[in-house]
Order: sequence, then C-alpha cells, then structure tokens
Amino acid sequence: MGIEVRNTLLPSVFILVPERFGDQRGFFEESWNASDLVECGVKISFVQDNHSYSKELGTLRGLHYQAPPHAQDKLVRCTRGAIFDVAVDIRKGSPTYRQWVGVELSRENGEQLLIPKGFLHGFVTLMPDTEVQYKCSDHYASQCDGSVLWSSLDIDWPLPDGISPKLSAKDEGAQSFDAFDSPFFWEDKV
Repeated sequence: MGIEVRNTLLPSVFILVPERFGDQRGFFEESWNASDLVECGVKISFVQDNHSYSKELGTLRGLHYQAPPHAQDKLVRCTRGAIFDVAVDIRKGSPTYRQWVGVELSRENGEQLLIPKGFLHGFVTLMPDTEVQYKCSDHYASQCDGSVLWSSLDIDWPLPDGISPKLSAKDEGAQSFDAFDSPFFWEDKV
C-alpha cells in the first residue's frame, strides 16, 4: 500500500501520509488512491477539488461546514508553506461532540487530514504564501454553507505573538458555537 493511515484523537478523523519517492531532483507521490483507502475501510467518492492561496502569515479560514443534503467529506493537504488544520466534531450525541483536533500540514511533511461530514473545518497559515488543496465529496451548495466563529471554542490556534488572524468578512461575522444549532447527528449516515 502506498499510503499510511494514522488515527487522531477523534475516531472519525484520520491523518493520511502518502509514500514519497525522492532523489536529488525532488520527490514523487501519489496523493490520492481510492483503492488504497478502500483497503483501509475509507470509501469516499470525491467530486470537487478546491485550491486556496493565502498571502499572509496568520490567515485564518473557518470554521466552515456544509449542511445536509450537501454535506462534504474533505481531504486537505498543504502544497506550499504550512498550516495548522483543525476539525471539530459537531455531531449531536457524539461522545466527542465539541472536541477538536489540530494537525500541522506542510509541503515538507506531506501529511493530509481526512475530515468527514459532521465536522467543522478551519485552518490558520503558519507561513506566508501558503497554498492548500482539498478534495470534497459533494459540490459546493451556497444554501447549505455555514460557519462558526473561530474563537468561540477552546482551540489553541498557534498564532505568533502580536499577530491577529486575518479573517474574511464571512468568518469575522460567523455565529458563536454556543448559538450554533448543528444539523448533524452522530447516528446519521449522511
């Protein structure tokens, strides 16, 4: 198998590490192989790829979700620079409801974060000129798009001293987690 699958503190969220083949020229890796993941019990069909570029250190995007019927699984990787990537369980009734996990993703470490439906997703850039690419299991649907205020949970965002996060208007005006009524339930099979 060409990919290593690691568990995180949240049983549904996984770190994927594709095998890299390197030499003096650089490296080659197969960043996604559905057959490899099916062998590990992960059966997701991706239909959309997204690419984001963040110019400045401390750019924070999130915490986002897409509600049913267009909920999305995401496979996130950083192809330039570095990010601290976060997933928060928002499935009502889940034993890990409101808990979060954060992982540093970078071009250098090659790690990817697999975030299933029913989780908030967000990241902060750890370097300027950072690029993030992620696969989604459903198309973007504006009527299902939502966000939760990044600072309304006890997430330990690794912002350098003196750096305030750079936010979009949408993220700045997001609702707090305490006001959020999650559309996800632990027993749902979305």
